[in-house]
Amino acid sequence: MTSARAYWLLLVWQWHRFKRFLVMIVVIQVMLAFGMVYGLAFLIPNIDPRTALYLATGAPTITLLVMGLTIVPQEVSQGKLTGRFDYLASLPIPRLATLASDVTFWLLAQLPGTALALVVASLRFDFSLRISWVIVPTILLVAFSAACVGYALAMVLAPQVAQQLTSFISIGLLLFSPVNFPLERLPGWLQGVHEVLPIAAMADLLRGGLLAGYESDVGRDLVMLGTWAVLASAVTWRSLTKAS
Repeated sequence: MTSARAYWLLLVWQWHRFKRFLVMIVVIQVMLAFGMVYGLAFLIPNIDPRTALYLATGAPTITLLVMGLTIVPQEVSQGKLTGRFDYLASLPIPRLATLASDVTFWLLAQLPGTALALVVASLRFDFSLRISWVIVPTILLVAFSAACVGYALAMVLAPQVAQQLTSFISIGLLLFSPVNFPLERLPGWLQGVHEVLPIAAMADLLRGGLLAGYESDVGRDLVMLGTWAVLASAVTWRSLTKAS
């Protein structure tokens, strides 16, 4: 079976698995986006323009990261526990087709929440969105990189460990990552950690694609995301071929 056909059939299978719950999944993502914009704003009574822009652009970034680094690995871990993963590994299909179909499905499921986060944020903080063609590949790259890392975590860790770790990651994204606030607010040692993690690069790329005049090292951010995506895909491929 060709890679393209295997990818398409797995994507259709994912649709049939989740079609009864798809509306609920989309609603949850939409509510997460809405809560990110309005909920975090309640913590800061007097929001200055710079803080408003960070919160506004941080909301869609968080929805992408939560999906890729939390929901995707939890779904993969659940599949390992129920035997679905072993079943797919026994099929004569390219191993990375499983990864590609999973990432595509969850990306499509989260796009409504991401789009709503941008609209709600622009209304809540009264700023104009700069929607250009650059934002589309940026969102795809960020979502793909996050999902690849999340998938790799689920592949190398025991399901129980992966589920606990991803729950902790979601808290870390909200409180200890330079998504909703500048990197310099973190302690020095934590800034150093984020120099090698892809989260700050993801946030900067999305922020630069939405805000006119926002300066960031685009080349460095792209290299960072590309490196993490390639490494995570290699780990996933190795784990998939080892399990088959």
